[in-house]
Amino acid sequence: MSAQSKDELLAEAVRLREQGHPEQARERLLTLTTAFPDAVDVAYQTAWVHDVLGLEAEAVPYYERCLQGEGLTEDDRRGALLGLGSTYRVLGRFGQSVETLRRGVTEFPDDGALRTFLSMALFNTGEHHEAMQLLLRLVATTSDSPHVQRYRPAIEHYAADLTQTM
Repeated sequence: MSAQSKDELLAEAVRLREQGHPEQARERLLTLTTAFPDAVDVAYQTAWVHDVLGLEAEAVPYYERCLQGEGLTEDDRRGALLGLGSTYRVLGRFGQSVETLRRGVTEFPDDGALRTFLSMALFNTGEHHEAMQLLLRLVATTSDSPHVQRYRPAIEHYAADLTQTM
């Protein structure tokens, strides 16, 4: 199978997933992973389709494989870090979730979705203070609500130390 046919089959599998046919997409992606075991783009899409199907445990090795290799686009790397971190969390692997999502936030500090999922994983590990800090800072910096923006300095101040009182 040539690289061109790989790309065409991969595009077809992505279309199938996006059009609501994840089982058919999965079949094609599993065939592609056999033919191209080192292709990070195939591994990423295979992980994603497993997540869509609720097969989180099966998604993990594909996420790990695509993140170990080189060649993912920036958007796909961002998605893979979020997907793996979220999947670890769903599987109760909270420490690995925090570690993966922290790496994602380090690489993509402006990504609010990564920070949101990290806050959930931090909650699961009992790190409630840091989880709230992340969420409060995210709300303060991304909310379009004029009411939130009016209180942004106070929200950011309290985010620094939620236990502070007068």
